[in-house]
Amino acid sequence: MHDIKSIRDNPEALKEALKARGWEGIAVEDTVASLFTLDDERRDIISRTQKGQEERNRLSKEIGQAMGQKDVARADELKARVAALKDEMAGVEAAEGVAIRALESALAQLPNIPLEDVPVGLSEDDNVEVRRVGEKPKFAADYKPKEHFEIGEALGLMDFEAAARMSGARFVVLKGALARMERALTQFMLDVHTQEHGYTEVNPPLLVKDPAMFGTGQLPKFTDDLFRVGDAFWLIPTAEVSLTNLVREQILDEKDLPMRLTAATQCFRAEAGSAGRDTRGIIRQHQFTKVELVTITTPEQAIEEHERMTKCAETILERLGLAFRTITLCTGDMGFGARKTYDIEVWLPGQDRYREISSCSVCGDFQGRRMNARSRAADAKGTRFVHTLNGSGVAVGRALVAVLENYQNADGSITVPMVLRPYMGGLERIAAAG
Repeated sequence: MHDIKSIRDNPEALKEALKARGWEGIAVEDTVASLFTLDDERRDIISRTQKGQEERNRLSKEIGQAMGQKDVARADELKARVAALKDEMAGVEAAEGVAIRALESALAQLPNIPLEDVPVGLSEDDNVEVRRVGEKPKFAADYKPKEHFEIGEALGLMDFEAAARMSGARFVVLKGALARMERALTQFMLDVHTQEHGYTEVNPPLLVKDPAMFGTGQLPKFTDDLFRVGDAFWLIPTAEVSLTNLVREQILDEKDLPMRLTAATQCFRAEAGSAGRDTRGIIRQHQFTKVELVTITTPEQAIEEHERMTKCAETILERLGLAFRTITLCTGDMGFGARKTYDIEVWLPGQDRYREISSCSVCGDFQGRRMNARSRAADAKGTRFVHTLNGSGVAVGRALVAVLENYQNADGSITVPMVLRPYMGGLERIAAAG
C-alpha cells in the first residue's frame, strides 16, 4: 500500500518504479494521473464536508443566540436551515466515503517500490546470482539420476493415483518412510529456527478473512490463485498471511522489535497460472507443507534483518548437505509486495538444474500500511508503520524432493541425511519393501 502524500511529493519515484517493474510508459502516466484525479476528488469532497460542518456549527451558535433573545421565529428559521444542511451533508459524507475507497482501491493495485540496489530487468533471465554453496553430488558414469517422483513411486511410498482418485491433479499421498521424512524435515527446520535462530514458533489459523489477505497483499490482485471457503474465509497460501497479521491494527513498542516468528503449516494454492508446468511430481501442488519465517521490525533494522533471514534459510540446506545458489530477483521478476527478494535455489540432479526452494523478501512498510500496524519508540510521541519481512525456511515438500534426488542410490534406495536420522528413529536408508 502506498501513501498518496508521498506520491504527490515525488511522483517520478513511483513512475520509475513501475517502469522498472515492466509497466509500459503510457500505463504509468495514466495510472499516476488517475491517482491524482481520485485524490483531487477526495480532497474536494473533504473540503466541502469541513465547510458544511463549519456552517452547521455557526448556525447552531446563532440558534442559541436567537433562543437567548427569545426570537422564536429566527430560531425556527435557523433550525430549518440546519435540518436542510444536515440532509445535504449526509449525501456529501457518503460521497466522501466513496471517494476515499476509490483512492484506496487504486493504491492497493500498485506493486511495491524496489530498493535502489535491485537489478532492473523484465524476467528471470535478468536475475543476478549472489553466491553458490555446496558441492553437487557425483554419480557413477553409467547412472542417470532419477527425478523424485520416479524414485518415490519405485519405493511404493509416493502415490499420485490414489491422490487423484480423491482430489484430482496436483495432490500426492506420501506413505511410510517418506511421510515420516516429511515430518522429520518439518521438525528439523522448526528446531533450528527456534533453538538457534531466535524465532518464536506459532500455530496459526489456516482460515483467514478478507482483511488478513488484503493486509499481506494477496487480495485483491491474486484472487485467482487462492482457495475460497464459503463466503467468509480463505485458505492461506502461506503462513506469511497468518503470522504477519498477528500485528494488524496494533501499536508495538519498538524495544520489543524485531519480532521473529515461524510456523509450519499446510499451504493451499490454486496454481491458476501454472497450467502445463511441473505437472508431474510434487514441485507444484495445491496443498503442501512449508516452514515460514516472518519478521516485524523497524525501518532501521529491516535491511540487516533481510540478510539474516536469508542466511537462516540457507542454513537448513547447508545442514542437509544440499548444494544451492542464492540469487537477487530483478525488478520484473519480484513479487508484488516486495522491495527486494533473494531466491534460494537448490540443486536437483534429476532435473539437472537449480529450482527455487525459498524466497526471502523485505517489504518495507507496504504491508504495515495495509494492516495499519504501527510501532512507537520510547522517546517518540508519534507512531510509524512497521516494516515486515517474510521467507520460506524452507518449503518442506521441495526439501523432500531435493533429498530424494541428491541422496538417491543406484539400487533405488535413499540415504537418510545425518541431521534427519534422530527424527527418524535412527533410520539410515530407505529402501523398497521386500
